[in-house]
Amino acid sequence: MRKCRLPIGVDNFEKLRDENLYYVDKTLLIKELLDSWSEVTLFTRPRRFGKSLNMSMLKSFFEVGTNKHLFDGLAISKETELCAEHMGKYPVISISLKGVNGLRFEDARSLMCSLIGEEAQRFETVLMSSDRLTETEKAGYKQLITIDPTAQSVYAMSDSTLAGSLKTLSMLLKKHYGQKVIILIDEYDVPLDKAYHHGYYNEMVQLIRVMFGSALKTNEFLQRAVLTGCLRVSKESIFTGLNNLDVYTILEQSYDEWFGFTDGEVRQMLAYYGLEEHYDITKEWYDGYLFGKTNVYCPWDVIKWCKQLANTTDRTPQNFWANTSGNDMVRRFVAKANKPTQREIEELIAGESIRKKLRLDLTYNEIDKNIDNLWSVLFTTGYLTTRGSDGRGNYDLVIPNREVNEIFVNEIQEWFSDKIHEDTAGSNQLCDAFASGDTEAIEGYLNKWLNASISIRDKQSKSPVENFYHGVLLGMLGTRGDDWDVRSNIESGDGYPDITVTRNEDSYGFIIELKYAANVNALTESAERALKQIDEKNYEQRLLDEGITDIKKYGIAFFNKKCRVLLK
Repeated sequence: MRKCRLPIGVDNFEKLRDENLYYVDKTLLIKELLDSWSEVTLFTRPRRFGKSLNMSMLKSFFEVGTNKHLFDGLAISKETELCAEHMGKYPVISISLKGVNGLRFEDARSLMCSLIGEEAQRFETVLMSSDRLTETEKAGYKQLITIDPTAQSVYAMSDSTLAGSLKTLSMLLKKHYGQKVIILIDEYDVPLDKAYHHGYYNEMVQLIRVMFGSALKTNEFLQRAVLTGCLRVSKESIFTGLNNLDVYTILEQSYDEWFGFTDGEVRQMLAYYGLEEHYDITKEWYDGYLFGKTNVYCPWDVIKWCKQLANTTDRTPQNFWANTSGNDMVRRFVAKANKPTQREIEELIAGESIRKKLRLDLTYNEIDKNIDNLWSVLFTTGYLTTRGSDGRGNYDLVIPNREVNEIFVNEIQEWFSDKIHEDTAGSNQLCDAFASGDTEAIEGYLNKWLNASISIRDKQSKSPVENFYHGVLLGMLGTRGDDWDVRSNIESGDGYPDITVTRNEDSYGFIIELKYAANVNALTESAERALKQIDEKNYEQRLLDEGITDIKKYGIAFFNKKCRVLLK
């Protein structure tokens, strides 16, 4: 039997099921929702943890006219009474706000109009031909789907029409079908995030507050609503007076296994594709998140990793999650870090935990007010996870896995590189010291910069640590621009020296080999090993072949914020 294909980037439940794509069964989320008393439910989870696919699954289950075969063989199909009562019984309004972006509020508002208009247009056939709606009601519906004649594909809604659009549509659907409506709003907080960064936050808050208020708070046509997002935005911001809202963050035990892959689900997927031997490295790189009391993996990572394992001979894990969007939050956090926070970041990268009080109901205006708020945002967005608490709101935070650890290291390296380029005088002095062979000056400048930075003490693997210092030194030497030819890991002799530098105006060059010492007392021995490696592997051969005869050899060892430089 042909194996199911892996669903890379597919968040449409119907497509996934109809096209024989691999599906990790999360349908019992439906039962838990129906068993609860919540009229409005908000789930906050990091990006790429299956929020959109679960919302699409809910739509496929509840919507009138659903293809019931989509759920054949899935866990929810065994709940026969529940399916008979609820499957295919409701009109469903389903929107995703992830695309509501814009440099100006007017642009974002136009996108919101189009989003609502396109969803409303799905019902044009039934509503415009309905004998249960009055002509006045049909005229009100037309206001939702009217295209602006001066701008193709742009829906022309007045402020009042847009503000009440979700309630208006739910009223029309309730009247036509004789059944209250289910409203699904995916990525509800994206417009707020974009508005905050582009300077129209207050206007967007006002728009969403009014839209959500009419649709979720005073809507007699509403059966249930489900929202998803990354952040739990403060009630005072957009959910004012919404007393029927239940929020389930990643701290809650309820619904803890329905977003993300459990360990058993990952083992099953690896076994299905014959990849069981890669379980340990999969767990090291992509596991580690704690939702409620359930340990979960990032689904996007696991699927991409399985795809890579199945299609290539490359068995090196990749940072898939980081590549799905920017990591501005980590960069902002690192840039804002004072000395105590820098030390805490160092402890996190070393695999240790940091106890912090979390605040999960922030407004975007509050995120950057102090460093403590950024700790909370890093937690809710998946860059940190928990390993316990004291029961009083203080949580032991850790970096969840190798992948996220690399994100922190890379962002620290970029931040450090920016600092180096700001200090052109210091960088020039360092380069001059390398050129003249002044090891004491090199050590002095490196130790000064390292003392002002965030050091890397990754206990799990020394190679990424060496890579960090390698990148830092490349950035420093690169400040000389075109005057120096700085090359990294080029083939020479019997291997690949870490860094080779030649000066363009003469036959001068130097070779640098880096080591990470086991402790501060091993710095000299590690630097000597680096020098020995240069000679044993004949790293100078490439420079000699290029006619460079004046070659200096540097062995440099690092441990935390200390270094030792030896010259031969």
